[in-house]
Amino acid sequence: MSQYFTLHPDNPQPRLIKQAVAILRDGGVMAFPTDSSYALGCHLGDKSAQDRIRAIREVDDKHHFTLMCRDLSEISRYAQVNNVQFRLLKANTPGSYTFILEATREVPKRLQHPKRNTIGLRVPLHPITLALLEELGEPLLSMTLILPGDELPMHEAEDIRERLEKRLELIVDAGACGVEPTTVIDLTHAEPVLIRVGLGALQPFGLN
Repeated sequence: MSQYFTLHPDNPQPRLIKQAVAILRDGGVMAFPTDSSYALGCHLGDKSAQDRIRAIREVDDKHHFTLMCRDLSEISRYAQVNNVQFRLLKANTPGSYTFILEATREVPKRLQHPKRNTIGLRVPLHPITLALLEELGEPLLSMTLILPGDELPMHEAEDIRERLEKRLELIVDAGACGVEPTTVIDLTHAEPVLIRVGLGALQPFGLN
Protein backbone atom coordinates (compact mmCIF):
# COMPACT_ATOMS: atom_id res chain seq x y z
CA MET A 1 0.00 0.00 0.00
CA SER A 2 1.43 3.36 -1.05
CA GLN A 3 1.91 6.28 1.25
CA TYR A 4 0.30 9.40 -0.20
CA PHE A 5 1.85 12.82 0.48
CA THR A 6 0.09 16.04 -0.49
CA LEU A 7 2.74 18.73 -0.97
CA HIS A 8 2.42 22.42 -1.71
CA PRO A 9 3.50 22.81 -5.37
CA ASP A 10 5.66 25.89 -4.76
CA ASN A 11 6.71 25.55 -1.11
CA PRO A 12 6.85 21.82 -0.31
CA GLN A 13 6.77 20.97 3.38
CA PRO A 14 10.33 20.11 4.54
CA ARG A 15 9.05 17.38 6.90
CA LEU A 16 7.38 15.52 4.02
CA ILE A 17 10.39 15.99 1.75
CA LYS A 18 12.58 14.37 4.42
CA GLN A 19 10.12 11.50 4.80
CA ALA A 20 10.00 11.00 1.02
CA VAL A 21 13.79 10.80 0.79
CA ALA A 22 13.87 8.33 3.69
CA ILE A 23 11.46 6.10 1.74
CA LEU A 24 13.74 6.30 -1.31
CA ARG A 25 16.82 5.45 0.73
CA ASP A 26 14.96 2.47 2.15
CA GLY A 27 14.44 1.01 -1.33
CA GLY A 28 11.11 2.59 -2.19
CA VAL A 29 9.77 3.53 -5.61
CA MET A 30 7.78 6.76 -5.85
CA ALA A 31 5.64 8.65 -8.35
CA PHE A 32 6.38 12.36 -8.26
CA PRO A 33 5.63 15.54 -10.25
CA THR A 34 8.15 17.21 -12.55
CA ASP A 35 8.10 20.24 -14.83
CA SER A 36 6.88 17.99 -17.67
CA SER A 37 4.76 15.09 -16.36
CA TYR A 38 4.74 12.68 -13.46
CA ALA A 39 7.73 10.35 -13.22
CA LEU A 40 8.77 7.20 -11.38
CA GLY A 41 11.84 7.55 -9.20
CA CYS A 42 14.14 5.56 -6.93
CA HIS A 43 17.52 5.73 -5.25
CA LEU A 44 20.48 5.66 -7.65
CA GLY A 45 22.14 2.73 -5.88
CA ASP A 46 19.11 0.46 -5.64
CA LYS A 47 19.05 -2.19 -8.40
CA SER A 48 15.89 -3.85 -7.07
CA ALA A 49 13.93 -0.57 -7.22
CA GLN A 50 15.34 0.08 -10.70
CA ASP A 51 14.13 -3.34 -11.86
CA ARG A 52 10.68 -2.63 -10.42
CA ILE A 53 10.43 0.59 -12.43
CA ARG A 54 11.32 -1.31 -15.61
CA ALA A 55 8.62 -3.86 -14.75
CA ILE A 56 5.97 -1.16 -14.21
CA ARG A 57 6.88 0.46 -17.53
CA GLU A 58 7.47 -2.91 -19.28
CA VAL A 59 10.70 -1.73 -20.91
CA ASP A 60 14.01 -3.53 -21.43
CA ASP A 61 17.59 -2.52 -20.65
CA LYS A 62 17.87 -0.53 -23.89
CA HIS A 63 15.44 2.07 -22.56
CA HIS A 64 17.39 4.86 -20.89
CA PHE A 65 16.78 5.82 -17.31
CA THR A 66 17.30 9.50 -16.53
CA LEU A 67 19.53 10.84 -13.80
CA MET A 68 17.79 13.92 -12.43
CA CYS A 69 20.52 16.28 -11.25
CA ARG A 70 20.47 19.41 -9.12
CA ASP A 71 22.65 21.44 -11.45
CA LEU A 72 25.16 21.43 -14.28
CA SER A 73 28.11 20.60 -12.02
CA GLU A 74 26.39 17.40 -10.95
CA ILE A 75 25.79 16.44 -14.59
CA SER A 76 29.51 16.81 -15.30
CA ARG A 77 30.29 14.23 -12.60
CA TYR A 78 28.20 11.57 -14.32
CA ALA A 79 28.65 12.49 -18.00
CA GLN A 80 31.57 13.32 -20.25
CA VAL A 81 30.92 16.89 -21.37
CA ASN A 82 33.05 18.78 -23.91
CA ASN A 83 33.02 22.55 -24.42
CA VAL A 84 30.32 22.53 -27.09
CA GLN A 85 28.06 20.27 -25.03
CA PHE A 86 28.68 22.37 -21.92
CA ARG A 87 27.53 25.56 -23.66
CA LEU A 88 24.35 23.86 -24.86
CA LEU A 89 23.65 22.46 -21.40
CA LYS A 90 24.36 25.75 -19.66
CA ALA A 91 21.99 27.63 -21.96
CA ASN A 92 19.15 25.10 -21.63
CA THR A 93 19.18 23.92 -18.01
CA PRO A 94 17.18 23.77 -15.89
CA GLY A 95 14.29 22.87 -18.17
CA SER A 96 12.19 20.19 -19.81
CA TYR A 97 15.00 18.41 -21.65
CA THR A 98 16.67 15.05 -21.22
CA PHE A 99 20.17 14.85 -22.71
CA ILE A 100 21.88 11.65 -23.83
CA LEU A 101 25.60 11.83 -23.03
CA GLU A 102 28.57 9.51 -22.64
CA ALA A 103 28.63 8.14 -19.10
CA THR A 104 31.62 8.54 -16.79
CA ARG A 105 32.95 5.81 -14.52
CA GLU A 106 30.74 7.22 -11.76
CA VAL A 107 27.72 5.68 -13.49
CA PRO A 108 27.12 1.98 -12.72
CA LYS A 109 27.06 -0.20 -15.83
CA ARG A 110 23.49 -1.31 -15.06
CA LEU A 111 22.32 2.29 -15.63
CA GLN A 112 24.00 2.71 -18.99
CA HIS A 113 22.71 1.76 -22.43
CA PRO A 114 24.13 -1.77 -22.87
CA LYS A 115 25.75 -1.11 -26.27
CA ARG A 116 26.58 2.60 -26.18
CA ASN A 117 27.63 3.34 -22.57
CA THR A 118 25.39 6.39 -22.56
CA ILE A 119 23.06 7.81 -19.94
CA GLY A 120 20.17 10.25 -19.94
CA LEU A 121 20.50 13.29 -17.68
CA ARG A 122 18.40 16.34 -16.90
CA VAL A 123 18.09 19.29 -14.54
CA PRO A 124 14.38 19.71 -13.76
CA LEU A 125 12.55 22.95 -13.10
CA HIS A 126 10.00 22.02 -10.44
CA PRO A 127 10.13 23.07 -6.76
CA ILE A 128 9.25 19.62 -5.43
CA THR A 129 11.73 17.76 -7.62
CA LEU A 130 14.48 20.22 -6.72
CA ALA A 131 13.63 19.95 -3.00
CA LEU A 132 13.84 16.15 -3.21
CA LEU A 133 17.21 16.35 -4.98
CA GLU A 134 18.57 18.82 -2.44
CA GLU A 135 17.55 16.62 0.49
CA LEU A 136 18.84 13.49 -1.27
CA GLY A 137 22.20 15.08 -2.04
CA GLU A 138 22.70 13.07 -5.22
CA PRO A 139 20.90 12.39 -8.52
CA LEU A 140 17.53 10.67 -8.56
CA LEU A 141 17.06 7.73 -10.92
CA SER A 142 13.85 8.36 -12.87
CA MET A 143 11.69 7.43 -15.83
CA THR A 144 8.59 9.10 -17.29
CA LEU A 145 5.41 7.61 -15.83
CA ILE A 146 3.68 6.37 -18.95
CA LEU A 147 2.05 2.98 -18.53
CA PRO A 148 1.94 0.19 -21.15
CA GLY A 149 -0.86 0.85 -23.62
CA ASP A 150 -1.16 4.54 -22.73
CA GLU A 151 -0.28 7.22 -25.26
CA LEU A 152 0.44 9.99 -22.73
CA PRO A 153 2.24 10.17 -19.39
CA MET A 154 0.17 10.20 -16.23
CA HIS A 155 -0.44 13.64 -14.75
CA GLU A 156 -2.94 13.24 -11.87
CA ALA A 157 -1.84 11.75 -8.55
CA GLU A 158 -5.27 10.30 -7.79
CA ASP A 159 -5.22 8.37 -11.08
CA ILE A 160 -1.76 7.09 -10.25
CA ARG A 161 -3.00 5.89 -6.86
CA GLU A 162 -5.91 4.09 -8.50
CA ARG A 163 -3.68 2.22 -10.95
CA LEU A 164 -0.40 1.77 -9.09
CA GLU A 165 -1.11 1.93 -5.37
CA LYS A 166 0.03 -1.64 -4.74
CA ARG A 167 3.25 -1.28 -6.76
CA LEU A 168 4.66 1.91 -5.22
CA GLU A 169 5.82 2.92 -1.76
CA LEU A 170 5.01 6.62 -2.23
CA ILE A 171 2.84 8.89 -4.38
CA VAL A 172 3.55 12.61 -4.17
CA ASP A 173 0.55 14.80 -4.99
CA ALA A 174 1.21 18.43 -5.87
CA GLY A 175 -1.69 18.93 -8.23
CA ALA A 176 -1.90 18.09 -11.90
CA CYS A 177 1.19 18.14 -14.11
CA GLY A 178 1.34 18.50 -17.86
CA VAL A 179 1.03 15.51 -20.17
CA GLU A 180 4.06 16.19 -22.35
CA PRO A 181 7.30 14.37 -21.49
CA THR A 182 10.68 16.02 -21.85
CA THR A 183 12.30 16.60 -25.21
CA VAL A 184 15.13 14.06 -25.53
CA ILE A 185 18.27 15.16 -27.38
CA ASP A 186 21.33 13.02 -28.05
CA LEU A 187 24.49 15.11 -27.70
CA THR A 188 26.96 12.29 -28.37
CA HIS A 189 27.25 13.09 -32.10
CA ALA A 190 28.83 16.00 -33.96
CA GLU A 191 25.40 17.65 -34.12
CA PRO A 192 22.45 17.32 -31.70
CA VAL A 193 20.10 14.46 -32.65
CA LEU A 194 16.42 14.58 -31.75
CA ILE A 195 15.25 11.37 -30.05
CA ARG A 196 11.82 12.46 -28.80
CA VAL A 197 9.75 15.61 -29.29
CA GLY A 198 8.41 16.88 -25.98
CA LEU A 199 7.96 20.01 -23.94
CA GLY A 200 11.39 21.56 -24.52
CA ALA A 201 11.77 23.81 -27.59
CA LEU A 202 13.87 22.55 -30.50
CA GLN A 203 15.17 25.89 -31.78
CA PRO A 204 18.15 26.19 -29.36
CA PHE A 205 19.58 23.02 -30.89
CA GLY A 206 18.94 23.85 -34.53
CA LEU A 207 16.25 21.17 -34.70
CA ASN A 208 13.25 23.05 -36.06
